[in-house]
Amino acid sequence: MDEGKMDENEWRYHGEGNKSLVVAHAQRCVVLRFLKFPPNRKKTSEEIFQHLQNIVDFGKNVMKEFLGENYVHCGEVVQLPLDFVKQLCLKIQCERPESRCDKDLDTLSGYALCLPNLARLQTYHFAEHRPILCVEIKPKCGFIPFSSDVTHEMKHKVCRYCMHQHLKVATGKWKQISKYCPLDLYSGNKQRMYFALKSLLQEAQNNLKIFKNGELIYGCKDARSPMADWSELAHHLKPFFFPSNGLASGPHCTRAVIRELVRVITRVLLSGSDKGRAGALRSGPGLRGPPVCEASPFSRSLRCQGKNTPERSGLPKGCLLYKTLQVQMLDLLDIEGLYPLYRRVERYLEEFPEERKTLQIDGPYDEAFYQRLLDLSTEDDGTVAFALTKVQQYRVAMTAKDCSIMIALSPCLQDASSDQRPVVPSSRSRFAFSVSVLDLDLKPYESIPHQYKLDGKIVNYYLKTVHAKDATMMSTRFKESEDCTLVLHKV
Repeated sequence: MDEGKMDENEWRYHGEGNKSLVVAHAQRCVVLRFLKFPPNRKKTSEEIFQHLQNIVDFGKNVMKEFLGENYVHCGEVVQLPLDFVKQLCLKIQCERPESRCDKDLDTLSGYALCLPNLARLQTYHFAEHRPILCVEIKPKCGFIPFSSDVTHEMKHKVCRYCMHQHLKVATGKWKQISKYCPLDLYSGNKQRMYFALKSLLQEAQNNLKIFKNGELIYGCKDARSPMADWSELAHHLKPFFFPSNGLASGPHCTRAVIRELVRVITRVLLSGSDKGRAGALRSGPGLRGPPVCEASPFSRSLRCQGKNTPERSGLPKGCLLYKTLQVQMLDLLDIEGLYPLYRRVERYLEEFPEERKTLQIDGPYDEAFYQRLLDLSTEDDGTVAFALTKVQQYRVAMTAKDCSIMIALSPCLQDASSDQRPVVPSSRSRFAFSVSVLDLDLKPYESIPHQYKLDGKIVNYYLKTVHAKDATMMSTRFKESEDCTLVLHKV
């Protein structure tokens, strides 16, 4: 990239999260990622450069080691002309969701991350003329806490995502509760995975987006977004899955196209052989905790029919979902067990503030930092060292719980060999594919008190409303049955 010849008109708004905003180049397969800050909070150029460099180092030295180098793209820090950044900021402002405009793009430092555009560019180089379909999934936490430090029994039965849905709808974040449950997706059972992916397609929230040739064609920005339109999505997808145009339009066509998409995504998620070092975590707690979330609509519907939910079939150890779950399970103590250890580290830093750098709270995220994450012991010896290791593991686990998986699909030509690229079949066609991971910034140390408070808020709201309502319904059923009379007939 020639930083000296930057034209804001060659870049377009791509998307944003809570802490960064991304623009994509109109022709080249690259994106720029800028940091965002509240209007009253400014950082020096040096601080912003170091923040971005820490993101690169953490991806390279930690997440690439856990997940595998083919899945993780670290990018590089670039410095851009300030005039270009300011003009770009003005150009894209009208495209930003209103709910994200409480923070401003950093226009003062000129620093940004330059990364491959994974909505267009694959880890394998496809011919330019082939169309590319890209599905971005934010799967969230795939296990129920197994720690003995958990004080609310409900947390051992219902997953965090399903509980949080009720609070988000109550506060107006989303219009309705999603039927998606992460435990279904992480189960490895195809029936449960199909249900999870269809649920995401019905109520995408910010957990699913679909791009066609780099353009967003399906996704939800906020609660004001219109309802999902499957027929419009099927219109976009039909050439990928039914190239011979064998289906007429209508509901049958829409269902067939969505079904093909779900099956292909499931096959891709269960594939993979990229060797990361997540195997180093296998000596840890393993997949403990219940395999089924009691609040999952899939599980509830089966219980109403008197059937048991199919338990997890087990994810293949080479697939990205398995590796992601292993990293998530570095959260060995749950936030309830972790918070007292955080307070221990805080007390130490209050007494010895100069030790913050030695403890690597803010980096560097190097090989030594990575090696300390592999200590999976949970027996507290009362030291600051033990507390710090658990705190750092929790931060890495929370990063894995909030990452996104990008699946890129490109139709294989009829007469072309795969060129050693992985290929996934659908009923009428075949796709070369690649899988990548996004949103791998290490969660901040300072966010732990917020996470502790939020956890209590989520659980308490769920217990007061949803669980209380269920209990009332059950007691009503028993009350209704109290008036029945048992009549015995002589035989």
